[in-house]
Amino acid sequence: MTGTTGRVALVTGASSGIGAATARLLAARGMRVVVNYLRNVTAADEVVAGIEAAGGQAMAVQADVREAAAVESMVKQVKAAWGGIDVLVHNALIPYVVKPFHDMTWNELGGKLDAEMRAAFAVTKAVLPAMTEQGWGRIIYLGTGLSHHPREGMIALGTAKAALVQFARYLAQELGPRGITVNVVEPGPVEDTRMAKNVLDEKHRQRQVAATPMGRLAHPDDVAQAVAFYAGEDNAFMTGTTAAVNGGMSMY
Repeated sequence: MTGTTGRVALVTGASSGIGAATARLLAARGMRVVVNYLRNVTAADEVVAGIEAAGGQAMAVQADVREAAAVESMVKQVKAAWGGIDVLVHNALIPYVVKPFHDMTWNELGGKLDAEMRAAFAVTKAVLPAMTEQGWGRIIYLGTGLSHHPREGMIALGTAKAALVQFARYLAQELGPRGITVNVVEPGPVEDTRMAKNVLDEKHRQRQVAATPMGRLAHPDDVAQAVAFYAGEDNAFMTGTTAAVNGGMSMY
């Protein structure tokens, strides 16, 4: 096996946006890609068809990543077809409310925290046995710059993703001796994603662009490039790190 050719990558929430861009890029680099989706089978099938038309290998698999049994079933399906999963890109966006703390219930804040970590826990548990057995693995979680730089109304998302980042660091420490790296990619606002459409009106978008030294917001492909680096053979010694993909909007 040379490079990443033949490696199996699971991308959660891969039917659109960052997940779809990541699936396409990993496939273009020779990985066999599992396009996980929750509801939109048509969009997931389109991603798979595009990958196959370009000469790559992909399969669409439905699973709610918040449900451990569904995740286990998905991983078993992949194992039957292709063997163990070598690369996990956990991108699935868990729903959250946009509102100030003053108006928020514990179920809205605590529910997001619980669902965020439940999903990360489930997908990570499911892929670790195969990675451990072969002494090689790559785990990448999608975070958000809002974990470091608060914005009005985004306390549920920012707090939950901050927990995810710390979870990743602890895993990086524990899994390093097994040959498994664990890293986080934190995009700023990204064009053409469900999250951007939910929280960015045009006035807010222009303000974000003005605050970005690169003069534009990120595209899904920009984020996918960072994920693909972390997923590859070339990343042999970076673990427990966070890559900010925000065009210099915030620097940390």
